Amino acid sequence: MDVRTTPPQEHPVSPAPPRKPDTRALATVMHAAFFLLLGASVARFLLRHPGEPRTPWIIALSIVLALLYVLGPALGAAPTLRRLLWLGLVVATWVVLVVLAPSFAWCAVPLFYTGLRTLPPRAAVVLVALLTVFVVAAQLKLSQDFDPNLLLAPPAIAALATAVFVHTERQAEAQRALIDDLIRTRRELAATERREGTLAERQRLSMEIHDTLAQHLSSQQMLLQAADRTWDSDPGTARAHVRTATDIAARGLAEARRLVHDLAPPELAGGAGLADALRALDAGPDIEVRFHLEGTPTPLPDRAESALLRIAQGALANVREHSGARTAALTLSFLGDQVVLDIADDGHGFAPSPQAAGRGGSGPGGSRGSGPGGTVPGGAVPGNRGHGLPAIRARVSQLGGDLTVESTPGEGTVLSASIPLEPTG
Repeated sequence: MDVRTTPPQEHPVSPAPPRKPDTRALATVMHAAFFLLLGASVARFLLRHPGEPRTPWIIALSIVLALLYVLGPALGAAPTLRRLLWLGLVVATWVVLVVLAPSFAWCAVPLFYTGLRTLPPRAAVVLVALLTVFVVAAQLKLSQDFDPNLLLAPPAIAALATAVFVHTERQAEAQRALIDDLIRTRRELAATERREGTLAERQRLSMEIHDTLAQHLSSQQMLLQAADRTWDSDPGTARAHVRTATDIAARGLAEARRLVHDLAPPELAGGAGLADALRALDAGPDIEVRFHLEGTPTPLPDRAESALLRIAQGALANVREHSGARTAALTLSFLGDQVVLDIADDGHGFAPSPQAAGRGGSGPGGSRGSGPGGTVPGGAVPGNRGHGLPAIRARVSQLGGDLTVESTPGEGTVLSASIPLEPTG
């Protein structure tokens, strides 16, 4: 099983686009409309007024207006000084054209859009109003008879164009704000996931260290203390304790090296099964550990095998340090839809504290807890002052299993961890 430290994946966050595709499409339509209207105005003037002295001026100003308009996109949409000067030249050239040839008045419609994009809202509205006045004046100049439409239609078109543009810009701004909020939320979510992943990894590492290195060091301490007590009276036994402590130290060194590279239990490496790993466990020189296998073994996920092995190691550490037991029994049961690991000892047992009973104890003889929502009373089980039982509870919870602890004073303790299995069919 490969459980190397892997940082949580961060959601990719794409930056907000500087301008929406719909805005670019609208700008393209407006540019095309401007050149179409300009070309139509030139053609109309040439057809209506052939050979007039002002014709060269009209053609030259039309070319100048077209060239100026082409330069606009290169200056960007921001109201910079160059952009404002450019807009002033375009409007001035158009005004001169309208004075010379009123038929150029309809080129004002694309200029409405250009002014609204370039200027602040109030300044843009003033510009649109001035352009509309020139359009109305030009239309009245062209008409021989008074027509109310010539007076009312241009302001109506200008008002409609302005309202549509302002509404579109507000929608675009709201959408950009929403995109910014989504990006910020995704970044915050990614940061939260990184923090949670870091905390989970720290907890996992603390449990691994407790169930391996800390237990080896505890065993070595007990063996060396026993050797020190019997060094003079029974040198042979003392040397045996030292040799056992040396073997445990070697295993601890292997565990320490493994933690640097891979957090998978070495007992499960090389194709060894969970049953073989549990059968090889011990709880020290003074406790006999027996292993029983019930049911037909089925392949387990690597994560489940590692967790069950660590649960057994942690439970046996509690038995050795706190129970005063002489024997301990490990029972691994395959029950089809779940696998159950029972650790029983013949130690002195315990009685749940009043606080434990008030928090979900199952009576004077035991305490129960299940999965993430269950409770194994703190302080009721020997060894709960450190990482032992909390680590076991956390491992069972991470796998969606149930943990049960039953004990009676003078009759030992039974810890049972059941892990659900995914259906294979």
